[in-house]
Amino acid sequence: MAVTIHKEMMIGELLQIDMGIAAILMASGMHCIGCPSSIGETLEEACFVHGMDTDELVEEINKYLAGKED
Repeated sequence: MAVTIHKEMMIGELLQIDMGIAAILMASGMHCIGCPSSIGETLEEACFVHGMDTDELVEEINKYLAGKED
């Protein structure tokens, strides 16, 4: 059963679920993924700082995680 992420989850929590999420975040423009402060930010907060659409990114990450089950 795949994990479903949501925008209130911390970046650090997402990376613990699957390190492949880091590549998605970086490809989306979050190049500061290794920054210590990013680990304590929610996905929504990080998207706000980077001017990104949170819902689109959540959908992309959830598609990635769902595809790992196939």
